[in-house]
Amino acid sequence: MNNLIIAGLTLIILAVLILPFSVKKVEEELEIFLFLMGIIAVSISKIWSGYLIIEAIKEPVPISVTVLIMGFIFKFTRKKIASLTKKLIKKFKPEFVVFTITLSLGLFSSVITAIISSLILSEIISIMKFKRNYEIKLTVMTCFAIGVGAALTPIGEPLSTIVISKLKGEPHNANFFYLIKNLAEWIIPLIILFSLVATTGASKNLSDKEEGLEEEYIESDKTIIYRAVKVYIFVMALVFLGNGINPLTQIFVTKLKPEILYWINSISAILDNATLAASEITPALKDRQITFIIMGLIISGGFLIPGNIPNIICASKLNIKSKEWAKYGLLYGIPAMLICFVFLYFLA
Repeated sequence: MNNLIIAGLTLIILAVLILPFSVKKVEEELEIFLFLMGIIAVSISKIWSGYLIIEAIKEPVPISVTVLIMGFIFKFTRKKIASLTKKLIKKFKPEFVVFTITLSLGLFSSVITAIISSLILSEIISIMKFKRNYEIKLTVMTCFAIGVGAALTPIGEPLSTIVISKLKGEPHNANFFYLIKNLAEWIIPLIILFSLVATTGASKNLSDKEEGLEEEYIESDKTIIYRAVKVYIFVMALVFLGNGINPLTQIFVTKLKPEILYWINSISAILDNATLAASEITPALKDRQITFIIMGLIISGGFLIPGNIPNIICASKLNIKSKEWAKYGLLYGIPAMLICFVFLYFLA
């Protein structure tokens, strides 16, 4: 690979890492921006082919269709979800209710998608009667659980879709169950941990006053369809981007130790983790490197609002400010990342 190609792909990576965080217009039109970057990256690498185009069209379909279908299902069942939540609150202790909700959304986010799990969470939080600070903590902890849980299947979130897309060939031959097989032993304990942390202080923070968080708007059919289309474009863009910068990734990322990759990916706190996965994951990586990369991405993705889809959705719908999120995201996220690193280092 000549120096011009290396320089061009390096500029693409820098643009992808810096502009969405620093330029508001790019942040607002992230899907289109990434699509253009992907097209340019593939052109620079000179890897255009009919196979790549078909893959880019095909890969986003499962997650986009799931988001669309689950969006309409949620719309027509949200009243039942609200009713069930109210019954649970009346019948059981707050700690049990909080633990059950956080654990369930975390575990099932890989099936109903992180997006729908986040919408359900927003609905539930707006029904609960806790003090505002505790509800923010509960939202952050549950988004951590959703963010890590959604990584278990390729329909859970864009990150897992891209990982499977890039590893489905030799030598990994990744299929639908690849992530469950390789990551479940790390992810499920984390979901339980975040669920337990979420329960602390539940009873003490009960409130009869209207001081908690409240969902700001109800989604229309147009919004549901538009979201599915955005997810489709987003994943398609990442397929192009990931393949386009793959030559550069194979030169540099594959040579790094898993432990270094883990901590480098703490930048997922400010950058979408699916974008980072697209730029880092390559078939040349070993399973241990892949595990460290993904775990670093999905944990640090909960630190701040921009790091993950659930964070963005819940912060927007419940009007949670960046500083309010960071207070709990960093307080509990950094220790979780340290604990996970220790276990990965000695056991993975």
